[in-house]
Amino acid sequence: MHIAIAGNIGSGKTTLTTLLSKHFGWKPHYEAVDDNPYLVSFYEDMQRWAFNLQIYFLNSRFRQILDIRNSGENVVQDRTIFEDAYIFAENLYDMGLMSERDYRNYLSLFDLMSSYMQAPDLLIYLRASIPTLVRQIAKRNRIYEQSIRLDYLKSLNDKYEKWISTYDKGKVLIIESDNIEFENPEDLSKVIDSINASLNGLF
Repeated sequence: MHIAIAGNIGSGKTTLTTLLSKHFGWKPHYEAVDDNPYLVSFYEDMQRWAFNLQIYFLNSRFRQILDIRNSGENVVQDRTIFEDAYIFAENLYDMGLMSERDYRNYLSLFDLMSSYMQAPDLLIYLRASIPTLVRQIAKRNRIYEQSIRLDYLKSLNDKYEKWISTYDKGKVLIIESDNIEFENPEDLSKVIDSINASLNGLF
């Protein structure tokens, strides 16, 4: 079983990944953030490092997908490779922070990788408003994230809504995360009930 959690920066993906992996006894696969050699540089100069950052994430995520497939284990994954391409890379291109040449090169590589990929059994999308994202980003207090602009978060949210409305690779569960605290046992229980119902085909 492969569950993947999608959502904007600060939407609660990592927290939910940890909690679900503990509940189900499944292996968590986290996004490569702390070891990412481009992330700090990217937030300091997005245009200079956009392509480098996206290629790093694409490579990291594809390796993760292969590991998941080859392991045969039940997995909860923090963010998907689809988000890299359809949200972040496309957004950087639209903002003029990635050149046409780099973007086309990126998409060509993503298309090649896609031919070797299998979609998750369930995609969970955490929908969150800008105030929620800002609050969560401030709460975790990562220095390099303090310079993230509101228009950048808004643009990403718009991309997420466009993407999730057309996602057709498998089952989708949308969670409105503005009024949910995943670490609250009652809230987490409701989320788990929704996941079980989605996996069992009840809705």
